[in-house]
Amino acid sequence: MARTTFSGPVISSNGFITDHTPTAANAINATATATAAQIATGYITSTSAAATTITLPTGTLLGAALGATQGTVFDLFIDNTAGASTVTIAVATNGILSTGAVDAAAAAGTFGDLTIASGATGLARFTIMFSSATAYVFTRTA
Repeated sequence: MARTTFSGPVISSNGFITDHTPTAANAINATATATAAQIATGYITSTSAAATTITLPTGTLLGAALGATQGTVFDLFIDNTAGASTVTIAVATNGILSTGAVDAAAAAGTFGDLTIASGATGLARFTIMFSSATAYVFTRTA
């Protein structure tokens, strides 16, 4: 029977709602390589007044932190709503942009957009898909 009234939160198709809470440990406010532990939280904030580049950890480090195997899929959210400049994401060794990301970047599409504006629109979701325990493919998905 379909649910016709809502008395509580709407639950996603996978059975849960993700609620990320910003912490100082997950803030990257200057150009740096994110730690695997920071990425494993699934939520990074930036409040920088200057342009910032966040480089992802290597596939080996990130795979180990997530316990990844071939087929593991992980969503990463970047929150730059309190920042005053653009954040750019870069992949590291054993991390590659998906074909969709590369093709869309060439056509100025969103899947290849690795920059996150500051202010009210400064939110982005990226999907990390592991092709092995030590290598991932990276795509912007929102």
